[in-house]
Amino acid sequence: MKPTLWTKNFTLLTVATVLGAAGSIASGFALSFLVFEETGSTLASALILSMRVIPGFVLPLFVAPWMDRLPRKPFLVGGDAAAAVLFLLAGLYLRFSGFSYLGYLAFSLLLSCIGAFDSLAYDSIYPKLIPAGMEEKGYAVSAMVYPLLNVVMMPVAALLYARLGVGNMLLVQSGLSLLSALTESGIRVQEDGRMQGERFSIQLWWHDVRDAAAYFKKEKGLRALYTYMAVTNGVAAGYSPLLVAFFQTTPGLSTAMYSLFTAAEFVGRTLGSAVLYRFQVPPKKKFGFAFFVYNAYEVMDMLLLFLPYPAMLVNRAVCGLLGVGSATLRQAAVQKYIPDEMRARISSLQEMMVLAATSVLSLLVGALGEVLPYAACMAVCAGGTIAVCWLTVFRNRAAVRRIYEYESVK
Repeated sequence: MKPTLWTKNFTLLTVATVLGAAGSIASGFALSFLVFEETGSTLASALILSMRVIPGFVLPLFVAPWMDRLPRKPFLVGGDAAAAVLFLLAGLYLRFSGFSYLGYLAFSLLLSCIGAFDSLAYDSIYPKLIPAGMEEKGYAVSAMVYPLLNVVMMPVAALLYARLGVGNMLLVQSGLSLLSALTESGIRVQEDGRMQGERFSIQLWWHDVRDAAAYFKKEKGLRALYTYMAVTNGVAAGYSPLLVAFFQTTPGLSTAMYSLFTAAEFVGRTLGSAVLYRFQVPPKKKFGFAFFVYNAYEVMDMLLLFLPYPAMLVNRAVCGLLGVGSATLRQAAVQKYIPDEMRARISSLQEMMVLAATSVLSLLVGALGEVLPYAACMAVCAGGTIAVCWLTVFRNRAAVRRIYEYESVK
């Protein structure tokens, strides 16, 4: 029988992901508007966004060693079940009580904790549910889900917000989260616990943290990739307020024109995912393709604000196409390369690096935007990111290439 990506396990996880993501996009849209309507303060909204970063930075450090020693499926199912309960309570509260900003802060913090927990479980178990040889196709599907749902669910969310209200939308999200958990419970995967008769303790946790640190220290290729990805993601986060300011202050441009950037990137990402789903990049060419994309992406960022508007849309579409291609190849290669018993800890380390870089570099980019023209600021930052790419990925190209070609030597 011809091998297929769409096994029962992969199909169930994809369906559960779609259910959870669709509800999350709709409820997130509604809640963001609710906070501003109730407070009238952008600072109040920004405080909630900043608080949501904290669990993603702290929680994985404590949970990942535990997750690497135990089966991941209960974590995955339990995370969605806990989210269902939280959304149910929040929905009932909003239906029968008034809005409380402090209550919403607590809700956001709890939801972020569950999200960090669930994301780590998903990243750890996902590679085990992809049939051998189908890794690029599997991650191409994963890369397509959220952008596609984002385009579909945003207008739906606006309609539901006007018709149902936030409380009822959270109740719907509760139902979707519960349905997602029930769907995931049907997954059948062989996972061996690695406690080896030991009881979990602070000493055992510290041993596992040191073990992961030692592994990461000797893996030059992973360190190079993770460092570059942390820097490029951190700088990219700083571009968002620059772009908003540029479109608001430049004659002939508007925020409505800026919103079309999302559509342009969606077209590029969808096309890129479809191509990678249909065709595979030969192992020997993966590193060269990825390194080309890293540089091309930064060059496109350097040029973006110097281009006429139609060319800017083409620029974003090309970036979406190239970016999803390199991200898919990198995720598939890295997850195959990292030993299964290390996957949660190393994934959590990457997440922490990205969040730390984002918190620092986004502020630095914003500060630079106060003293330089927006186009020049973006060009300088993108140029600096290219330099980081060469100092990390290219400098350690032999080790990075080994990660991308791992399937050809294992």
